[in-house]
Amino acid sequence: MQLDKFTDYALRVLMTLAIRAPERVATSEIAGLYGLSDNHLSKVATQLARDGFVKSERGRNGGLTLARPAEAIRVGAVVRAMKRDDPVVECFGTDRSCLILPACGLRDPLAEAQEAFFAALDRYSLADVTRQRQALAGLLGAGSTLRAEA
Repeated sequence: MQLDKFTDYALRVLMTLAIRAPERVATSEIAGLYGLSDNHLSKVATQLARDGFVKSERGRNGGLTLARPAEAIRVGAVVRAMKRDDPVVECFGTDRSCLILPACGLRDPLAEAQEAFFAALDRYSLADVTRQRQALAGLLGAGSTLRAEA
C-alpha cells in the first residue's frame, strides 16, 4: 500500500509537533521546513484538527499543537483517518461497476492485506516514531527551540 502526499504530509506535521511540543507551531513554518506549499499544508492541518489529532489556534500567536500526548496518537489511526476516502481498490469504495465484482476472489485477500498494513502501523505511536528527538530537531532546524527531555 502506498501513502499519498496528503497522508505523508499529515505524518510530517504530527512528527514536527511532537518534537516541538508543547510549543505552538505555525503551519507556514512547517511548510517552510519541508519546502511544501503553505496552502496545501493548511488543508492537511485542517483535516488533522477535524479528526482530533491537533489543536489549531488562529491569530498572531496562533499555530498547531498536538491535541493529545504523542504516546496516545497511533500512526495507524492517522493513516486511516487521512485515507478514509481513498480505498485500496475501487470496489472497496462506492464504485461497484467492475465487471468481475460478483465473482472476484481478490476482494478478501486485498481487504486482509489492507488491514494487516493498518495493524502494523497501529503498533506504533507518534512518540515511538519520534524517539530520536534531538536528531530530528537538528534536521528540522529546531535544535535551539527543543526543550531538554526530562
